[in-house]
Amino acid sequence: MTSNFSDAAAFLIDTFLGLYLVIVVLRFLIQASRADYYNPICQGIVKVTDPACKPLRRILPTIKGLDFSPLLLAIIVQVIAVLVITSITDYPRYFFHPIILAWAVLGIAAVVIDIYFIALLISVGASWIAPYSNHPALALVSQITEPICAPARKLLPPIGGIDFSIILVFVAINLIDSYFLIRPMAEILGVIPALVLWA
Repeated sequence: MTSNFSDAAAFLIDTFLGLYLVIVVLRFLIQASRADYYNPICQGIVKVTDPACKPLRRILPTIKGLDFSPLLLAIIVQVIAVLVITSITDYPRYFFHPIILAWAVLGIAAVVIDIYFIALLISVGASWIAPYSNHPALALVSQITEPICAPARKLLPPIGGIDFSIILVFVAINLIDSYFLIRPMAEILGVIPALVLWA
């Protein structure tokens, strides 16, 4: 019975901290892609993450207009998740172990990859279902994905009015996720998936 309670608690921590982590990483991507700050969704993300980001901004300076405090916050959230989950479950304790930091960075990279993958799926679906929609969510998705789609569009220009460059982006994302970075590094670092907030 105790195991069930600890597993349930770990699930709740993973769910809520994982959701918060996605929002924090989204904040960084919104800044990096120069998305519309006045988009209501962007405003909501800023409002949710600002209380934690403001103190961290004193530690990390803004470089070329890019605020890195959300990335530091994301690392802190990942580390806290690992420490809390290991303290309430039967997993080995990793207190003050440097591997936690490596897991946290890799976990954030995985979240970034997943956000781009989901955003691209939404973008493709919206282009067929609601190509002329002005919904704030679709505008934000378009602005976030544009920096990674623009280079692919130069390699593969639209043919007959249809943009096939997104296929190149999907292929690149899958290569990075499965073969070049995320999964290979997870194996090298011995990541325990239940401890890292994957998106």
